[in-house]
Amino acid sequence: MDTKKIHLVGIGGIGISSLAQLYVHQGHMVTGTNDIPSPATLDRVRALGVPVTIGADVKEVPEEVDMIVYSDAWLQTEPEFLEALRALGKPMLSYFEALGEATKEGTSIVVSGTHGKTSTTAMVAKLLIDAGKNPTVIVGSVLAEQGTNFVAGKSDLFVIEGCEYRRHFLELHPDILVITNIELDHTDYYTDLDDIQDAFESAIALVPQEGTIVTDTASDTIVPVLHHARARVVPYQEVVVPELKVPGTFNCANAQAAKAAAYALCPALHEDDIDSSLAAFAGTWRRFEYRGTTNSGAMVYDDYAHHPTAVQGTIEAMRTTFPDKHIVVVFHPHLYSRTRSFMDAFAKALSAADEVLLAPIYAAREALIPGVTSDMLAEKTAALGTPARAFPSLDAIYEHLTASTSPLTPDTVLITMGAGDVYHVADRLVGKRD
Repeated sequence: MDTKKIHLVGIGGIGISSLAQLYVHQGHMVTGTNDIPSPATLDRVRALGVPVTIGADVKEVPEEVDMIVYSDAWLQTEPEFLEALRALGKPMLSYFEALGEATKEGTSIVVSGTHGKTSTTAMVAKLLIDAGKNPTVIVGSVLAEQGTNFVAGKSDLFVIEGCEYRRHFLELHPDILVITNIELDHTDYYTDLDDIQDAFESAIALVPQEGTIVTDTASDTIVPVLHHARARVVPYQEVVVPELKVPGTFNCANAQAAKAAAYALCPALHEDDIDSSLAAFAGTWRRFEYRGTTNSGAMVYDDYAHHPTAVQGTIEAMRTTFPDKHIVVVFHPHLYSRTRSFMDAFAKALSAADEVLLAPIYAAREALIPGVTSDMLAEKTAALGTPARAFPSLDAIYEHLTASTSPLTPDTVLITMGAGDVYHVADRLVGKRD
C-alpha cells in the first residue's frame, strides 16, 4: 500500500483495532477516533503510540491523512459524521475493504462460517505459531495465549476471521477458505438460507484453482454451494483430533477444521505436533470463558453465543461439563430481527437450562420492532418447562443475583450469553468490575 497516514474511525472495535495494529506493523502512521474512551482494545493501539480522540467531530481528523477507514458499525451509529468525513474529499474505505487491501499480497487463510469461526481462527493461529510459521493473525476476539486480537507475524502469511454479514468476507483474498458451517443468520440482511448460501458460494469462487476449501462435505447446507468450486475441497469432518481443554462437540468440529487447514497449508507437519498444540488450546475471550467464582461459591462463565444453535451447543457443553450443577443462563438477545426470526428456536435452546434470566434486547444497529421483546421470549421459554424471567436492565439482573434470594449457591454454575455487553454482569459478580 502507498498510503502512509491513515485515520481509523471506530478504532476501538474488536476488528478495526486489529487492523490498526496491522497498519502500525506495516510501517504506516495511524491515528484514530472512537465513541467511548475505555475499551481494552484502545489500550493495545495506544501502547503502539497511536493517538486516539474520543467523540464524533470531524475537526479531530488530522488534515494530512491520506486515507480514512471506518468501522461498519458507524454506518448505523454515526451516519452524519461519516457524511462529514466524506466531505473532506479523502479516500475512504470500510473496515473489510481496507482489510482486503492490506492483506492482498501474500497467502491468506480465511476462516468463515455461521458459528465457530473465531475459535477456529484462533486454533489455526496457534497451530501455525507453534509450528514456527509466524503468521500474522487478525481475529474478532482476544487470543488467550497472546492476550490480544492481533499477532504480528514475520512472514506474508495471514490468518483472518472472515465475517459473512453483508458479504463482508468477499473483500478478502482466501488461498485457503475454511467454512465451519452454514445456517441462516443476520436476518436483517439475508432474506433466507438460499441468500446466505449464495454469499458463501461467492466466497468459494474467490479461492484460486491451486487453493483449498476446508469444510464439512457431509453438511446438507454446505454441499449445494460446492458445485462450482475451482479449488480442491478437503472434508474436515473426517479428521481425528485429540481431547481438548475447551468443552463441547462444536469445539471438536472447530479443531477438525483447524487441523485440516494447517495440513492444507503445510502437508509436512507432524500429526503429533498438531495434536499437542490443539490439546493445549486455552480458548478465546467470551467463548465458554471462565470468569471466576462469586462470594456465594457459584462458578461464573461467559460466552458470545447469540444464535439458537450456538446457545443450545453452549448449554449442552455446560451440562456435560457440570452434570450435577444447577445451570442458570443470563441471556442478552442480540437484535430485534434475529430475536423475531428465531423466537421459538431461542426458547427451545434456552429451555435446556435450569433457569433463564433475560435482559432487554440489545438493539445495536437496529430500530425497535414493535411486539418483539424479551418478555415474549421468557413466556415461550417458561411454556417449555424452564423458569424464565425478563428483567428491565442488566443492572436489575445483577441486583437479583446479589440479593438475599439469589439463586447463586455453590451448587450453581451461571453463564452469561450474548453478543452485547452482558459480560459485565459476569465480571461484576466475580468482583472484576465496580
